[in-house]
Amino acid sequence: MRMSKYILIGILLGMTLYKAEAVSWYRIFEMFHFQSFHMYGIIFSAIAVGAVAVQLIKRTHMKSTEGTEIVIQDKDKRWQRYIIGGFVFGLGWALAGICPGPMFILLGSGYTVLIVFLLSAMTGTFVYGLLRSKLPH
Repeated sequence: MRMSKYILIGILLGMTLYKAEAVSWYRIFEMFHFQSFHMYGIIFSAIAVGAVAVQLIKRTHMKSTEGTEIVIQDKDKRWQRYIIGGFVFGLGWALAGICPGPMFILLGSGYTVLIVFLLSAMTGTFVYGLLRSKLPH
C-alpha cells in the first residue's frame, strides 16, 4: 500500500507525457532534425522547473517525508564524464528514437515492439554493471 502513491504518480506522469506527445517517435525525430520546437519546449520547461525546485529545496531547507533535511550535493568537478555520458545517452536516443522513460509508457500503450528496446537497455545496464570497475569514474 505504501508504494501505491508512487505507482499512481508514475501512471499520471505516463499519461501526461503520452498526451503531450513527448513519447512520440515522430516528435523525437523532428527534434533531432531541428524541425520543431515541441520537444525542446518540453525539455527547457523541465530544466527551468527543476532549477527553481532545486534552489527552493536548498534555500528553504526542505525536509523529506521522513522528516530529514534534503541535502543536494554539489556536482563533481570532473565534467568530462558528464559530456561522455550525455553523448552516449544522446546517441542511443537518436538511434532508437526513444529514451528509457518513454519505453515503459509506449509499451503500456500497446507498442509491443518496444520489448526489443527494453531488453537492449536492460542488457546495456547489465554490461555496464560488469564493466563498471574498469571504467573511469
